[in-house]
Amino acid sequence: MTEMNAPLKPLTQLPAWSKLAAHYGAIKDIQLRQLFADAPERTAHFSAEGAGLFLDYSKHRITEETIRLLIRLAGEAGLQDRIDAMFRGERINLTEDRAVLHVALRTQRGESILVDGENVVPMVHAVLDRLASFAEQVRNGTWNGHTGKRIRNVVNIGIGGSDLGPVMAYEALRHYSSRDMTFRFVSNVDGTDFAEATRDLDPAETLFIVSSKTFTTLETMTNARTARAWLVQNLGDDGAVTRHFVAVSTNAAEVAKFGIDTANMFGFWDWVGGRYSMASAIGLSTMIAIGPDNFRAMLAGFRAMDEHFRTTPFERNLPVLMGLLTVWYANFFGAQTVAVLPYDLYLKRFPAYLQQLTMESNGKGVTLSGTDVDYQTGPIFWGEPGTNGQHSFYQLIHQGTRLIPCDFIGFCRALNPVGSHHDILMANLFAQSEALAFGKTADEVRKEGTPEWLVPHRTFPGNYPSSTILADQLTPEILGALVALYEHSVFTQGVIWQIDSFDQWGVELGKVLAQRIIGELCSEEEPPLGHDSSTNALIMRYRNKRDAEM
Repeated sequence: MTEMNAPLKPLTQLPAWSKLAAHYGAIKDIQLRQLFADAPERTAHFSAEGAGLFLDYSKHRITEETIRLLIRLAGEAGLQDRIDAMFRGERINLTEDRAVLHVALRTQRGESILVDGENVVPMVHAVLDRLASFAEQVRNGTWNGHTGKRIRNVVNIGIGGSDLGPVMAYEALRHYSSRDMTFRFVSNVDGTDFAEATRDLDPAETLFIVSSKTFTTLETMTNARTARAWLVQNLGDDGAVTRHFVAVSTNAAEVAKFGIDTANMFGFWDWVGGRYSMASAIGLSTMIAIGPDNFRAMLAGFRAMDEHFRTTPFERNLPVLMGLLTVWYANFFGAQTVAVLPYDLYLKRFPAYLQQLTMESNGKGVTLSGTDVDYQTGPIFWGEPGTNGQHSFYQLIHQGTRLIPCDFIGFCRALNPVGSHHDILMANLFAQSEALAFGKTADEVRKEGTPEWLVPHRTFPGNYPSSTILADQLTPEILGALVALYEHSVFTQGVIWQIDSFDQWGVELGKVLAQRIIGELCSEEEPPLGHDSSTNALIMRYRNKRDAEM
């Protein structure tokens, strides 16, 4: 087995990479029309199923040889060894010397995953049990506010993974949520975010969940202090804080200093990265919204995909196949983005969630060995729900100059069946992937009687790749499987690219500089500025304009 810290042979020097480059040269101009004409049953060869999800990847510019070589590349990159190391609790986050064990968050009771010789599974379930108990108290009215009123509003205060996961999960599972409660999410340090989230809420009926591992995150704690002041001002008693604030954190001293009873602090661990934390205590708002049973069903979906990823041969392994296809397009076709297009309005925040998951994980330009990469990593993920996107940006995908691989996500049964709406919705999903793949030739346009001068404008080149992910219905279990699918696809890409998908040093520099500038903006005296001429000028213009309005 490959040692985790053993130097890796550079990616572009791996034999499979060279073979893939030659293979790309041979098939880069091949048309999907031709591939399907040559193999009408192509989908049977290029589809896979697992954890309740069906993946059709037949509309990709690939042959069986492509997949064979991509899987060989995964083998040469040591993907299976890295998967096994992650599940064993090894410190695969090398730059921070940490284990990467979001998979432990959804492990069943009685199993064992060791971190530094300690089984972490009992700790995980102890926290889950405490979360479930508290969530039930809030949901059934046992936990009341300071004045005795029932809690009817829950406001989650966090940022990054402490916000994007909870808000995405709430929106995705709103169908299952308690409809006699209101859920809001505050993340932006822009005061408008807090003001709009609380404008119509009764403080006596509002619970704040402050999610910050260190309880020092600038944006989160600024919003938390504003929330505390809002509550105390309205209820007239500092003691109200203990009934209206709980913390998701590991810093008991700061939590207590804020005024939160540490008995109402729910912890997690440094082997859970923020963008991988929605199944941890960070998901408290989700559990209150949908209930502990539905939350456990979501964890079961995560777990099913974890096991699929860990044990399924690569040729049928959904996350591996999706990750390898991303590498194929990024590194050989030069594709710079991936569009994620869910045909379910409940998943409207899913692309935004994936932006952090994918781009914070794999937006790296340095390999594990510290050398600069000489190939593309971390494509830009973006998207909107169908059918809205069809009337927005699909024009660029169909007839623009960029190659944009697409992931279509759909469900066979609607959660809100209304007439023929769902059939129309899904017809659009199937039609869009078909149109992208096969387009419309100039001859086909002419046969419709189109004037010759208009033919080029109405021709669709096609040959644009897409995957289609289908599930029976959007349930908590399926949401868990869907999130884990992308988590492990991102991991697969990172292993191939030889980067650390679990650190995020790139977010640090701006934070450090912001702390310095905050002091310069808040100073009563005009401070000496030592930035570049542009930053100095912007700071001075801001101060002058701000003060002129006072």
